[in-house]
Amino acid sequence: RVSGRMRIVLVAMALAYKTKGAIGMSPDQLGGWIGGILGGVLGLGGGAIGTYYSIRNTNGPRERRFMVRAAVVTWVGVLLFLALLFLLPSPWRFLLWVPYGILLPVGIILGNRRQQQIRREEAPA
Repeated sequence: RVSGRMRIVLVAMALAYKTKGAIGMSPDQLGGWIGGILGGVLGLGGGAIGTYYSIRNTNGPRERRFMVRAAVVTWVGVLLFLALLFLLPSPWRFLLWVPYGILLPVGIILGNRRQQQIRREEAPA
């Protein structure tokens, strides 16, 4: 059984195939657009849910304050990376992956260490 949303996607792809001139794109292009939009929405949704639960599952006020700051820095960094990825010309945009691929994992590791340190300091003696 095909769900309602999937039916809409299938109808849109069929229309794109039948009326390439009216829509101006092939079914492959339409599939790429649908995949790109759906992937972006799911990525943002997953990031928002992860951020919410990371802040919600903190144990004390210092840890919560740290997680809010870490979330803001991460969101700004990722959104800046995406903006530059779309705005920079082709040879330079590929170089963005080098600092992103280094800074994101290092930031996660250092952030986790700091969070554990705060938890140890806030733990009852």
